[in-house]
Order: sequence, then C-alpha cells, then structure tokens
Amino acid sequence: MAVIERERPVVDRPPPAPRRSYPKWARRAPLLPALIFLIIVTQLPFVATLVISFMKWNSLDPSSRGFAGFDNYVNVFTDPDLRSSVVNTIVLTASVVLISLVLGLGLALLLDKKFKGRGFVRTMLIAPFLVVPVAAALIWKHVLYNPEYGLFNGILNWLGFDAQPDWISTMPMSAVVLSLVWQWTPFMMLILLAGLQSKPIEPVEAATIDGASSFQIFRYLTFPHLRQYLELGGLLGSIYIVQNFDAVFTITSGGLGTANLPYMIYQTFYQAHEYGEASAAGVIVVAGSILIATFALRTVSSLFKEEKR
Repeated sequence: MAVIERERPVVDRPPPAPRRSYPKWARRAPLLPALIFLIIVTQLPFVATLVISFMKWNSLDPSSRGFAGFDNYVNVFTDPDLRSSVVNTIVLTASVVLISLVLGLGLALLLDKKFKGRGFVRTMLIAPFLVVPVAAALIWKHVLYNPEYGLFNGILNWLGFDAQPDWISTMPMSAVVLSLVWQWTPFMMLILLAGLQSKPIEPVEAATIDGASSFQIFRYLTFPHLRQYLELGGLLGSIYIVQNFDAVFTITSGGLGTANLPYMIYQTFYQAHEYGEASAAGVIVVAGSILIATFALRTVSSLFKEEKR
C-alpha cells in the first residue's frame, strides 16, 4: 500500500531581528570603574607631586610657602648631594644591569642544554628573584657581610686568612651592587632563556653540518637573535633598579657615598622636610622611568611582530 506524503504547509517565519549595535561608549562602560580607580591611585598623586615641585614648601616654615618656579629643579642639579645622588643612581643602575645581563646570559646558555636535574637547577636559580627586596638586603647585610659572623669572613677563616674585613665599610657601593646583582640575575636569565628557546634550530643544524664551531654559532647566530632580548632585559631592569630604595636604605642607610636619587628623595622629604625639592626629584625619576619604559615597549612590540612572521 503506497503511502501518500502530504506536503507540509509553508509557514512564513519572521526575519531574524537585527543585531543591536551598541555605541562605543556602551561597550567600554564596564571598564570605566577600573579606569577611574587607576586615575585616582596613580595620576592624581602624580599631578599633585608635579604641582608641589614648583612650590617652595618646607613644613618647618609654613609662612614661607609659595610659588618657586623652576628653582627646585635647579637645586636638584646644582646641589652637591643631590647631584651626587644622580651620579650614584646612574652608576648603580648601569653596573647592576650590565653584570646581571652577562651572568644571566651565561646561566641561560647553561640551562638551554639538556642535563639531569635541569628543572631543579632552574628552580634554585630563580629563587633569589622571588625573595622580598628588604629580606634580600638583610640577608646580604647580616648573613654575608657581617665582619663578626658573616659567611664571607667565615670562608676566609676556613681558608686560613686572618683578615676580617668590614665589607660594607671598605666597598659600600660594591656591596649594594652585589646584592642587587644576586637578585636581578634570575630575571635576566629568564628573559634570555625564553629568547634561546624561541631560536630556530634549522640554521644551527646547517651551521653545524658546515663545520662551524660552538663559538662561531654563538657569535653569528645566537647572539644576533638575542640582541632584542638583551635590550628588553636591560630596559626592564633599568626601570626597576633606577627606583631601587630597599638595598641602599637597608645595607648602607645611604651613607659612605651610596645614596641614590630615591634615597635622597626620602631624606629630603622626611628629614629635611623640603617637600618642593623632594617632589622635583621624584618627577625627574618618573620622567626617566617613562623614557626608559617607552624604549622597552617599543622593544616588546618589535618582538611580537617578529613572532607573528
């Protein structure tokens, strides 16, 4: 018996509703509270600091408060102590960044090789960067540098030397530099290790087949590939180290010619009560950090462009 199929009636369905096109301000409205919070926390204090930097303001002499123009900025660069702190900041930042980059490059090349226990070694090498800055400075001041019970003098005694040098007094700037190098070398190592692991392997294999030595491969292939990673590590390290306060305050308390600009800002603000000069010095530090950050962002964007290729 044949089954007669009935034609289903065609039901006219309404056309789909057009998608609502929200204006740009409506799509970005959920981000507005975060933006307002960011402005209140960061930009308003900076604007207040910028205004105070043009004022003559000593809390011990409220009657002499007034507009000072660029006098505070002139004092920052003409005052011997402040000028010396600027030089110390440059020396400290350059020394720590360069030494950390060299050591970080060596450790990154080591960890790029496969060997037993590489994961454990990598974890141990990263550990100094995870230590709180003040705690790291205290470790170096009391555990390593102390002339009576410090580890360095203990090693000298174990080797048979009678000398018990006071490391902080004899080499104050080097003492601060070494503590910061110990803490920032893992940071440089991580950046350079990421660069090494993103290196294409085909050119290296071709160079090895052609008889190139390990030094030639590093010089002509590895090092040019790491150039931007070295720049990124140096720029990011400079941003943080130029603002370093913990190591100088904890190890030397700014004495023995080690006071950098952040410490002088602290001293000018809390001890001399010169709010105008301290604010001017703070603006200079922020301006320098922004300048360095601009180059760092350009380096990061160029790295991302190369990764997309």
